[in-house]
Parts: sequence; C-alpha cells; structure tokens
Amino acid sequence: MAAPRIGVTCDLERDRERVFLRAAYLQAITAAGGLPVLLPPVNPELAAGYLAIIDGLLLTGGGDIEPSFFNARPEATLYKVLPERDVFELALTRAALAAGMPILAICRGIQVLNVAAGGDLYQDIKSEVPGALEHNQAGPREQPCHDMKVIPGTRLAGIFGPTARVNSLHHQAVRRVGKGLRVSAVAPDGLIEALEGEGEVAVIGVQWHPEDLFCYDRRQKELFENFVEQARGNNI
Repeated sequence: MAAPRIGVTCDLERDRERVFLRAAYLQAITAAGGLPVLLPPVNPELAAGYLAIIDGLLLTGGGDIEPSFFNARPEATLYKVLPERDVFELALTRAALAAGMPILAICRGIQVLNVAAGGDLYQDIKSEVPGALEHNQAGPREQPCHDMKVIPGTRLAGIFGPTARVNSLHHQAVRRVGKGLRVSAVAPDGLIEALEGEGEVAVIGVQWHPEDLFCYDRRQKELFENFVEQARGNNI
C-alpha cells in the first residue's frame, strides 16, 4: 500500500523570494510512515487544489498571523508577519476542514487552525496574560520545559495519557476557541496547549513542537503515527 501523502506547509523568507521548511517536520512524517508533499504558498483561490494530491495536512510553525484575520488590531510587537502566507494557509485549512481531511497543526499551525475556525489569539502572552509561564524557552528545542494537562476523553489523551512535558517556542496563543474545535490540553498557567476537532475526523492542533521531540519521547512519535494512519484511511 502506498504511503499516505502528507501535505506540509512551507515558510517564506522575508524577501519573499524563497520558500523553506525545517527538515525535522519531514523526518517526523517519514518516520511515521508518511510521504511528505511540500505545499508552497500560492494564490488563495488555488489553495483547495492541493487537496487533490494529499491525504492529510500538516500546518507548520513560523511567524505571527496578521491580526486583521481575526478581527483585531496590532496591539503588541509582532514577529515575521507575512499576510500572503496567512491568507493562503487560512484558505487551505478551511478547505481541508470542509473536505473532512485529517489535520495536524503545530505551533503557528494551531493558531492558523483556530483562526480558520473563527477563533482568535493572544497577540503577546507576556503583555496579555499576567502570571503566565515563559512560553518562549531559551534552552534547546529538543528539551521539554513545562508540563501540560491533557483533558480526559480526548483524542490526545488516547496518545499521551493525563500529562506530558513539552517544549515551548511561542509568544502568541489561542484565546477564544473556534467553532467545531475543543480544548484537549492546557499548560499549568491555563493557556491552551492543544485543540482538536469535535467531529469524527482526526483534527489535532498542538502549541508545542513534537517534530523536535519524537526521537526522545515515544508519545510524540505516536502523535505523528496516529495522524499518518488517519491519512491512510483517507486515501482508501
């Protein structure tokens, strides 16, 4: 049986002349039995066309989302805002949700997923959430830095159990949860660490970077394996 084709979104250089992707995403997908297919940003009207060549969608990390896409004005220092990437990924995500395609959304990806579903974000945790943990760790990416509590009865609980330690490389976070999504994990300070779809299709968003942890934590690899297996069912 052919390996499930996993569409992987790409980042843009600031000069917009190059697309790029951290290899860890590709390594995690191939280790889980999937075949990565890179999806560079295109005109949003063409985004849904990618769905014909993939079985699952991986939304990757990157810069901040332009606040106007969740009906807000810039209120904090924003990092690497690329509206053309935002509008493409929002269109692609909405198309994937409408088509019932399995989705795994990582870091920026969980934020794209939430905004695509009508939710919004904290633009800057430090300035908007008093007493929050440090969510942009100084240590190596491969080093977990805080605990999270997994909500019982969720898809994520079936993979991780009640708790896990994760890395953290973000200064924005999910605030109001979008339609059709539910919280599946929270950090000790109450910030949302994971979302998942309320329906039968496997839609999972995580705020940490499991692609940097899967070599060290079997459960992080199982997250990718579960996603790839759901995509396999989508290509039958």
